[in-house]
Amino acid sequence: MKRTALAIRHLAFENLGSFAGVLEERGFNTIYVEACVEGALEHTDAESPDLLFILGGPVGVYDKDAYPLLKQELALIERRLRCGKPLLGICLGAQLLAHALGARVYPGPAKEIGWGPLSLTQEGRASSLAWLTQDRPVFHWHGDTFDLPHGATLLASTGLVENQAFSMDKNVLGVQFHPEFQGYRVEPWLVGHACELAQADVDVTRLRKESGFHALDAEKRGRAFLGNWLDGQGLAALHRTDLQERIRAPS
Repeated sequence: MKRTALAIRHLAFENLGSFAGVLEERGFNTIYVEACVEGALEHTDAESPDLLFILGGPVGVYDKDAYPLLKQELALIERRLRCGKPLLGICLGAQLLAHALGARVYPGPAKEIGWGPLSLTQEGRASSLAWLTQDRPVFHWHGDTFDLPHGATLLASTGLVENQAFSMDKNVLGVQFHPEFQGYRVEPWLVGHACELAQADVDVTRLRKESGFHALDAEKRGRAFLGNWLDGQGLAALHRTDLQERIRAPS
């Protein structure tokens, strides 16, 4: 029987990106649930899939009254947490995950958009994130942040936002940044978030150029990161084809 990966998606272009190939290599059947389609979340089985992703989006967790889908999504996450299966939240997904674990989510000190380094904690250096960064920049795109949930382990920070990545037990991981980002798909991000970029006074030409420079290497490391994390979840590759073989192991 094929493994199943379920991905909750809020915007078409904020998808699994480079992660999709890793999942295919590992024998997953990947299914997207479109969070903005009425009724989709209410009828989603959160317990059965082998793997669940909560992807990014432009709304804030604290806007639950304006966007009722967030309440449905939080209920789905809570069901998943109770069943103890692997769960990875990215950007908004990490914020929803933190809130479901009892933490406060709120606007950060400033928008964090573009390429920048991570500072890994000691626990982060011993985690799958070590495959991702190795002193190389990652792709950031968020305006909100969150308190570290009680009992969670902080894995990474930046100079602007302290809580960039956390884990809870072995099976739950939340990251504010975008390890799945693919540089050749940058244009939909720039167009889809044009108003946000203008309000944040981000230089679009520079962001496009930096993505062309950094993204290919970051994509390889993002794939290695996911592969290593899946190994830790007991979801090892069916055939050893993932990029970890071609990337220097983190020291």
